[in-house]
Order: sequence, then structure tokens, then C-alpha cells
Amino acid sequence: MALIKTELSQYIKEEANKLGFSFTGISAATYLENQEPLLKQWLQEKLNGEMTYMENHLEKRLDPRLLVSNAKSVITVLQNYYPEHHQSGKSKYKISKYAYGKDYHHVIKKKLKKLLACIEKRTGTLQASIFVDSAPVMDKVWAQRSGLGWIGKNTCLINKKIGSFCFIGHIIANIELEYDSPYSHDFCGTCTRCIDACPTKAIIKPYIIKASKCISYLTIENKRELPPTSTHKLNNWIFGCDICQDVCPWNRFAKPHDEESLHPNHYLLKLKKENWESLNEKDFNKFFKDSAIKRTKYKGLMRNINAILKEEKVSMDYNKK
Repeated sequence: MALIKTELSQYIKEEANKLGFSFTGISAATYLENQEPLLKQWLQEKLNGEMTYMENHLEKRLDPRLLVSNAKSVITVLQNYYPEHHQSGKSKYKISKYAYGKDYHHVIKKKLKKLLACIEKRTGTLQASIFVDSAPVMDKVWAQRSGLGWIGKNTCLINKKIGSFCFIGHIIANIELEYDSPYSHDFCGTCTRCIDACPTKAIIKPYIIKASKCISYLTIENKRELPPTSTHKLNNWIFGCDICQDVCPWNRFAKPHDEESLHPNHYLLKLKKENWESLNEKDFNKFFKDSAIKRTKYKGLMRNINAILKEEKVSMDYNKK
């Protein structure tokens, strides 16, 4: 039986590699006992902002066996998304790198479906489900438990070989496999670059983020008008933010990915300041129909742009005095 588990686990990792995943790790599907008090405290302190969905299905978030009946294993994959080409300096307005290409939810899920088909071809029909940032699953925790990296002070998963620009996906299944050792080291050390660089001070202390202060939250999750105290700190980010990752020393090891679906939308890379400001809803829907950018909707994107423009005008008027 041990040999069968070892061979099947190796087979899964080899097939995942063929599909283009950067790394694959496997952990036992057990209750995340150590995470319960940390998650509950984060929620009690209302650090989730208006992301009330984080308060739902708490038991499922902590126990994958409630998501998949008789679950035995969590197979976790990482997909590098660091791009070779970046937005032009003429753009001014900045988009998080994870949204450069097609919506990662669909890209990663499609690849995981192929991986699951490979596993079932080898084992027969399974009780299994695929998860890509769309269910009560603690993605980074499972990646750490599967030996794929550590959770940094900016709360991103950091892999020693490729840094933190990576997507996380899972297959939770009712098969026993050979499990990888959890990643036990924290290589952030005494570094506080991510904390120091955050313009809104959203990383209130190492490993803890106050969502309502985070630029990614403000420009995407937040559905209201942007707080006046935050608009001058957006640093021209209109969808997400990469500041805490860009300054991380471990991202010196980031190398461009080769996943075609995640290659930058060429229209996006060509957009200049005036193009963003004159963008209409028809073109938004046309050019970003397959992008994660559609998540904020046209109204939300223009709200972010207009908030920056308004702040610039206030600043200019003040300097004229």
C-alpha cells in the first residue's frame, strides 16, 4: 500500500508538471486546529472589512472533510504568474500583475480538471472537488502544509525558488497519498520592507493585514466610494496592488511564466493615461471580458480613476495658493 501511495503521488506531481504547474505538494486533509483561534481573532477584530463572506462556513474553512465527503488528501499546486512584459510607463494607472492575462480562476481550474482526469484514469472515479480561490479554503495554509513555501509578513505565500507571484489551486480527494512535510522555516527574518512600503499601512503588524486599509481591497472588494483619507495613497493603483510583493527580496528570484493564457492582454499594456480616463463601458466589456479586471466592474474601475484625478486636482489647487 505504501508503494502504491508513493507511486501515485509521484505520478500526480509528474502530470501536474506536464500541465505547466510550477510546484505541487500534498498534505493530509485534516482539521486546521492551529488556524482556528487566529482566524476567529482576525474576524472578531473586523479586519476583514466588508468581506462578510469570510465569516461564513467557518467550519468548512477549517476542515476540508466538510467540503468533500471522506476527503483524505489535499493536492495543492502553484502557478507562477510573473510576467515578462509590464505596463508601459505612459500608462500611469496601474493594474496588479495577476490581472494581466485571462482570469486565473478559469485558467487554473481548467488545468486542474485535466489533472483530476489524469488521476481518475489511474485510480478510477473519485470523490473530489477542485478549488481556485472560490470556496472556503485556506489556500496559503494548505500550500504551507504541503511544503510549497511559507506565509510572509505581507501574508503572501512565498516560495524560495520563484517568490510570491503565484496562484494557488487545490484538488481535495478521497484517496490516501504520500504527504509532504509542512514548510517549517520562515525566511522573512528581520526584514520589514513590505510593512514599510505599504502606503496605507494595511500590514498593521507582521503577518496581519487590515483589509479595509489595503489598496487591493479598496479598489476591488470595496463597493462604496473610496475613503478621502486613502485616495492620496493609492499611488495610481486602480485594480489591486503589488507594492508589498514588488519590494520583497524573495521576488528577485521571480522569473517570467510560460503559461499562454496568463500572458498580458496586449490592449492593457498599450493603454495610456488618456485611454484609461476616456474608457467607455462598451470597450471595458469588450477588452476585459476574459479578465479578472471585470470583477470590479466598469463603475468600480472608473470610481478608482476619478478618485485619483480628484485628488490630483485638489493637490494642484493647493500648490497654486
